[in-house]
Amino acid sequence: MALHSLFFIFAFLPSALLLYWLTPQWLKNTVFLVLSLLFYAWGDAAALPVLLFSIAFNYAAGLGVERATAQKTKKLLLAAPIAANLGLLVYCKYLGFFVRTVADMQLLPAAVEVPDHHLPLGISFFTFSAIAYLIDIYRGTTVAERNIVSFGAYLAMFQKMVAGPIARYSDIARSLTNRAVTLEGFADGAQRFIFGLCKKVLIANTLGKVADEAFNLPAANLDMPTAWLGIASYTLQIYFDFSGYTDMAIGLGRMFGLRLPENFNYPYTAQSIRDFWKRWHITLSFWFRDYLYIPLGGNHCSRVRGYANLVIVFLLCGLWHGASLNFINWGLYHGLFLVLERIGFERVLKKTWRPLRHLYTVLVIMIGWVFFRATYIGHALDYLNSMASFTTGEFDHFQMTFVNRQFLAALAAACLLSTPIWRYLISLKNRVEASARGLPVRFAYIGCLVAGVALVTILFIVCSMQIVSESYRPFIYAKF
Repeated sequence: MALHSLFFIFAFLPSALLLYWLTPQWLKNTVFLVLSLLFYAWGDAAALPVLLFSIAFNYAAGLGVERATAQKTKKLLLAAPIAANLGLLVYCKYLGFFVRTVADMQLLPAAVEVPDHHLPLGISFFTFSAIAYLIDIYRGTTVAERNIVSFGAYLAMFQKMVAGPIARYSDIARSLTNRAVTLEGFADGAQRFIFGLCKKVLIANTLGKVADEAFNLPAANLDMPTAWLGIASYTLQIYFDFSGYTDMAIGLGRMFGLRLPENFNYPYTAQSIRDFWKRWHITLSFWFRDYLYIPLGGNHCSRVRGYANLVIVFLLCGLWHGASLNFINWGLYHGLFLVLERIGFERVLKKTWRPLRHLYTVLVIMIGWVFFRATYIGHALDYLNSMASFTTGEFDHFQMTFVNRQFLAALAAACLLSTPIWRYLISLKNRVEASARGLPVRFAYIGCLVAGVALVTILFIVCSMQIVSESYRPFIYAKF
């Protein structure tokens, strides 16, 4: 049951909201937990016991870490559940990949079977949330939740279950116990949800068709313009697909009185790869920084050790995205550019003309997405070769077929909305509200408000029609 499916939008969500609003305050977390478990079971009923186990296990582990007094005992009670959480993640997501890799190196007997485990829905996200919760209790930055229903509502929260953001318990603890659903908050949440839906349905899905066709072409038929058009489409697709999900999750949170953290800050306006990772998938970047990079020593150690820490973190960041050598190479690729900038290239960038800094960053990101999107290493190398081949097709059936007006409109909207222009329009709206003292200004404000409501309504109708008319396309990050 995806957030952009008709069943969710027109059946599950209205029913869930109505039931939630009719529920008394003291019972809201229980109802919310039941709704989240129902949502999860609808998408992956076979993995529901895994989620329930994670809730019960980490709830008990959090209490144990907090109640321990001796430091050695406290460390043991932290290390054991972290190892158990990671062990479950490795078993479900990576064991088959590791066995296949070792088997391909002919280091295992031919009779060894490759395990094929079911990958529970959202396991990477709820596992990382649970680990952050336990470490924060150990560090004393958060208090263990005494109510297992409230903890379950946090870990199983259906808005963020499939693709994040990775909300820390401290981020939403207060709103779990003191929920306040206001008309203004609900309206803001509904608007944010619809804008996220537009990002996914109208922009990401449209760009994704061209990206898929480009990456599915044989290397011999892939000329340079098509290759660049395909990777440019995918670069924008993955941003609007993922940020669209985040907007929908944050909007749904507001509609239920919860505040989820932001996950993107216009990453394609970054001036370096280091700047990019401060803007892209922020909750994951900060998770690796706070719970892996800093404990490894961060940059408070020798230079060589600091560079090694960066590479290790981004190797694991790539592996987190999927059990594939492509993701590992993508992570290492970004890690090496971060090391390059740390060594001294960042100082060179700061002295470089700003547009050139931006061009460097975007090119590095786009080349990295080739490894991320390609199905295997050879595919990625062939695609990169086409990007640098300086070849053109005599009759470009690809562009004649797929580069239509809908695609060009989506591409233009994506390029525009990748910049902070929307943030500027919101600030302009807020300034109008603040200065609405005179009667003419108030009429102008009311006119803008009515126009805004009409625009959101039209966008919602268009998105609904688009969902009906096209085939289902899941969120990219839902598989991670």
